[in-house]
Amino acid sequence: MSLKNVNTTLAAAATLFVLVLGLSYILIPETLAPGFGLPTWPAGDGGGFLVTKGIRELAMGLVLGVLLMTGHRRALGWVLLMEAVAPLGDMINVLSHDGSVATAFGVHCLTSALLATVGLLTLRETGKARVARESSAATTAARAA
Repeated sequence: MSLKNVNTTLAAAATLFVLVLGLSYILIPETLAPGFGLPTWPAGDGGGFLVTKGIRELAMGLVLGVLLMTGHRRALGWVLLMEAVAPLGDMINVLSHDGSVATAFGVHCLTSALLATVGLLTLRETGKARVARESSAATTAARAA
């Protein structure tokens, strides 16, 4: 299996995960809220913050999906790296509010690491492809001269 196939599979899995997470926080936020890792959750009108998290996740998943579907692999790699900041911020938020250390590291930190790893692998793959294209173009130009 090529690096491109592995990266595509991992990026697709990450995209689906983020989309499902976002939709879940929008549709059934009270079900997911306890697993986020914070010790207390907003009550009453404060529950709107959970929907805001869902909208953020959904938007992030849509960006990944569009880049994946349109074949903009280099941009996909950079966006995966960029989106790794969100779960890292979630981890810092959970830790700074005396939340669950296990959830902070076991969920948020691992999610951030996974997104960053897939992003770096995708950038590595696209970098190799670009070098191969440039090398091929230089060889073709040298033969023509």
